[in-house]
Amino acid sequence: MAKPTTEFLLRDLLTAVYWFDEGLQSHLEAAGWPRQSRTKSMMMINLANGLTRPIQLAARLGISRQAVQLALADLEKEGLIRLEPDPDDKRAKRAVYTDDPRGKQMQKAALEALHSIEAELEKRLGARAYAQFSRALRSDWGPPLVPGSDS
Repeated sequence: MAKPTTEFLLRDLLTAVYWFDEGLQSHLEAAGWPRQSRTKSMMMINLANGLTRPIQLAARLGISRQAVQLALADLEKEGLIRLEPDPDDKRAKRAVYTDDPRGKQMQKAALEALHSIEAELEKRLGARAYAQFSRALRSDWGPPLVPGSDS
């Protein structure tokens, strides 16, 4: 009988997310920006991926809508995002990146940081391993697996 393993890819992916976020926060701090909570950092990444409604962010991050609203209010006070009516549902709001110069400067700093972090990762892993890793992560994995489905 095979021994059950405690080595799971999910744990490694989560560690990688934390590694990237710590690197991003360190780069931003070095550029003079305040450190953001991981929740706010993950919100900003999800906004960049097109999730703009607070209810979507709450579901994706696994936190309450109230926690999302508090974090979004902080990001809005910092001039990084703004809340506006959702054109698809007038009862709802959506979060979008701000046009505020300070917000644009932080976005630019974050993009520069991410390019730097990815370049360093490529150097550490080697170009071939980095390309394979990147290709695997960006591949279409299909819908999440559901027990009993014909996936």
